[in-house]
Amino acid sequence: MTEIRFDALCIGNAICDVFAHVEEDFLLQEGLVKGSMRLIETDEAVALFNKMGQTVRISGGSAGNTAAGIASLGGRPAYFGKVAEDELGDSYYHDMNGTGVYYNTPRLREWKPTARSMILITPDGERTMNTYLGACTEFSPSDVDEDVVAAAAVTYMEGYLWDPEEAKKAFLAAAEIAHKHDRKVAITLSDSFCVDRYRDEFTGLLSDGVVDLMFANEHEIKALYQTGDLDTAISAARESGAMTALTLGKEGAMIITPEETVKVPAQQVDNVVDLTGAGDLFAAGFLFGLARDYSLTNAAELGCICASSVIKHVGARPERPLKNLAAQNGFEV
Repeated sequence: MTEIRFDALCIGNAICDVFAHVEEDFLLQEGLVKGSMRLIETDEAVALFNKMGQTVRISGGSAGNTAAGIASLGGRPAYFGKVAEDELGDSYYHDMNGTGVYYNTPRLREWKPTARSMILITPDGERTMNTYLGACTEFSPSDVDEDVVAAAAVTYMEGYLWDPEEAKKAFLAAAEIAHKHDRKVAITLSDSFCVDRYRDEFTGLLSDGVVDLMFANEHEIKALYQTGDLDTAISAARESGAMTALTLGKEGAMIITPEETVKVPAQQVDNVVDLTGAGDLFAAGFLFGLARDYSLTNAAELGCICASSVIKHVGARPERPLKNLAAQNGFEV
């Protein structure tokens, strides 16, 4: 059997995040739904960017953030995601490898530029995401390196991959390779709008055993099981046969399996600056713990510690090493 060299392989849309603080009125003027994530085309992306004022640019993407979080814990992550041969693509490659993530996906040489997400942060810390996908939509099965998948304890993929047809094929190819090598497959549902688009397919991934572990927040799991009652959604998740890592904001997190349910509290944060990346960093901590054979309780606690750290500043990646923060909370990483 192939030796495990990576705690997790994270696969997703390679996107440069562009952040700006805005007032509630800005969202109303632009006709934006607070807290939503939507896809936009080139012309709108340029127009919105020009109205954003002062910005901060950081290499991002949900799965990329999770990979960076695992590296910050002192782990060994790998990443698949498509960027172009342009300035943003150069920055993305430099940033990912510079954080300790193994990243070597072939770059796009065609007309589409590197993707970017414009993230508007309102005073309450909520984020509204406007994403131009560009080059990342060209991720395909040919970009899936079997040796890397085989060497990862868990292959973790974004629900957003279900939008482009070739990326969906790549998702399924990676899952098949992972299971062939007795590795686990995980999905994050990404957002409730993504769930609404692919509900039947996502539940099929769980029931068919394609996915072993699902990450979701309260809105996403309710959307998946079409219920307004959280307890009903939790029961449905339990019956799915897969493990569910459910984040509940200030209420902490819950790990649901057919055999047991574990709940852990959130870390207290007095000043929430930006909720962007909280779920991504929870996944980083939990996946790291899972790969290192932590108990479900300890893995979830580590996830909450990581999530609490990232919401104290602008941006979806750690500002300081999570390894030190974990050690301060009694974890040996």
